[in-house]
Amino acid sequence: MGKDICPLCGGIKIDSTTNFTVDYKFGVVLVRDVPAKVCSQCGEEWTSDETAEKIETIVNLAKNQKQQLLITSYNNYLKAS
Repeated sequence: MGKDICPLCGGIKIDSTTNFTVDYKFGVVLVRDVPAKVCSQCGEEWTSDETAEKIETIVNLAKNQKQQLLITSYNNYLKAS
């Protein structure tokens, strides 16, 4: 299998983690340790569709619970909910 090449700069995308932050009308959600592909050259980040869906679920849970601030780890939040 070939290397995963960054379409922006031509660098190599590597498995890593990132943080995801969303600021909605009455609160902020920070999800830490989100699995991502990160370009080793320019630092651009990509998440899989599955990861994006899980982040959306976390954000929606925070909204439904009317949490003003939520800081959580990607792997731990849904296990505790």
